[in-house]
Amino acid sequence: MTHAPPPPLSSPSAAVRLRLVSQPAQGHVAQRIDGAWWPRSPDLATELPRLLAGLPHAWGQVTSVLVDEAVWSPFPNRLLVANQVVRLRRTTTQHSPSTVCLLAPGRGRWDLMVVPPAATGAEAGRLMGSMATALDISVGWGVAVR
Repeated sequence: MTHAPPPPLSSPSAAVRLRLVSQPAQGHVAQRIDGAWWPRSPDLATELPRLLAGLPHAWGQVTSVLVDEAVWSPFPNRLLVANQVVRLRRTTTQHSPSTVCLLAPGRGRWDLMVVPPAATGAEAGRLMGSMATALDISVGWGVAVR
């Protein structure tokens, strides 16, 4: 098992680049895509702790993550994030766009579109905008933090 260092919270460059679909006040409604995430690198062991730290508290503790292994550099099967073991599962199914699936027992499943780490700000904005349009939500690039 790999231990992930805690994400530095004081650095603006460390903020998670995340856009989430608004959820109703009463529980999670199943949707195809729940948001979009733009990691800074293909290093899942570094990027995942930042993502998990930036998720809404109401999502609970994510204990399992399913990712397309072709998108990421090699990563372990388990990662210790904030004293919580997170199981990392791989898929070789090509998704267009690439996604990451987050599972929290008793809370639900969330699927996030992954914007390629090498994308420019303009490309990321376009991808985020297309995700928002497809889901019929308001468009706006921003950083979501807890």
